[in-house]
Amino acid sequence: MSPDRIIEAFDEIFRYERALPAIRLTGIEALHRLVPVAQGHSGQSGVIGRFLLGLYNGQDYPFDMTELRRLDAALFDDCITVLRLDNTTEREVHRYFENGDAIWEELRNRWL
Repeated sequence: MSPDRIIEAFDEIFRYERALPAIRLTGIEALHRLVPVAQGHSGQSGVIGRFLLGLYNGQDYPFDMTELRRLDAALFDDCITVLRLDNTTEREVHRYFENGDAIWEELRNRWL
C-alpha cells in the first residue's frame, strides 16, 4: 500500500471517529421515535416492529428490506438513522432502553 493510500485510510478513520457522537445522538433519538410506532397498531407499526427485531437478531428475525417502501418519509429516514447507529456496534439495539428486553419481547409477541 502506498504512503498516500495509508494517509487516506487514516483520514477516513479519523473522519468516522469524529462523526460518531452525532451518529449516536441522532440514532438514539430516532430509535426512541420508532419504538412507540412499533408498539402501535398501524401497518407502519408492523414494518417498524419487524425492522427493529431484525436489527436485534437478523438470523432469528429476518426482515424484508422492501417493506421499508411502505413507510412515510420521516419513518424511513429514522430507520436509516437507526441502521447507521447499529452499524457502530456500540451496543445491541434493545440496550438503548432501560427495559429493552421487555420491549423487544412485546415486539416479538406482536409482530411475529
